[in-house]
Amino acid sequence: MTDSFATSTTARLLVVEDDDTIRDTVCEALEMEGFQVTAATNGQSAWDRLRRESFELVVLDVMLPGINGLDLCRKLRELEQQPLVLMVSARDTETDRVLGLEVGADDYLIKPFGIRELVARCRALLRRHQPPTAAVGRFEIDDLELFPKECRACRDGIELKLSPKEFKLLELFMQHPKRVWSREQLIEQVWGVDYIGDSKTVDVHIRWLREKIETNPSEPEKLVTVRGFGYRFG
Repeated sequence: MTDSFATSTTARLLVVEDDDTIRDTVCEALEMEGFQVTAATNGQSAWDRLRRESFELVVLDVMLPGINGLDLCRKLRELEQQPLVLMVSARDTETDRVLGLEVGADDYLIKPFGIRELVARCRALLRRHQPPTAAVGRFEIDDLELFPKECRACRDGIELKLSPKEFKLLELFMQHPKRVWSREQLIEQVWGVDYIGDSKTVDVHIRWLREKIETNPSEPEKLVTVRGFGYRFG
C-alpha cells in the first residue's frame, strides 16, 4: 500500500498515452501546474518504469500498443506501492466505465476531455487520498487489527496488502461497527464530497476488501450487505 500521497503540485505523475499530440498536451498542462511528469508511449514501457520508480498517480489510456490500459491496471495491483489511476478512454458506455473501475482505476475520464477537467480530477484524486489519521492507535475486531497511524492492517497477525481506499474503508467500518453505511455516505467519507466518478466503485472496492478479510468472500460474515440500505461491518 502506498504510504502517503502528495497533496501539493510536487506529486509525481506518469502519463501513458500513445497519441503524440494528446500525450504532449497533457504533459505540458500538468507540468504547467507544477506536477513532476514522466511520459510513456506504451504499456510495456510504463510497466517497466512503474516497477523501478514510484509515482503517486498514473494517467492511463485504455487503448495502448502491447499491454493495454486495462491489463496494465490489473498488473498495478501486484505492486507493493500502488499508485492512483485516472483512466482515460473514448469508450463511453456504462459497461466500459464499470470495467475500468473493476480492474482498479480510481476514476474514469472519457475522451475527448478538457484539459482543465483532467487537471482538476488529478488534483481531486491526490487530495482525497491523504494518509488517514486518528487519535486511536489500534482497532481490533475478531481476527482483524488496524493501526491508523501506521496505515496498516493485519489478519491473524499477517499484514494485509490494502490499497489506500480499501484501508480507509476498513478503518471507517472498524471505527463504527454495526453501523449501516449507504453508498453515498461511503463516497463522502472515503472518496470525498468532490468525487465526480461512478458510485459503483463502492461495490467494487467492497468486493476487493472482502477478498482480503473474509474466509469466504462470496458469503461474507464480517462485511455484510444490508439490502436496500448499504453495508455494515459486524
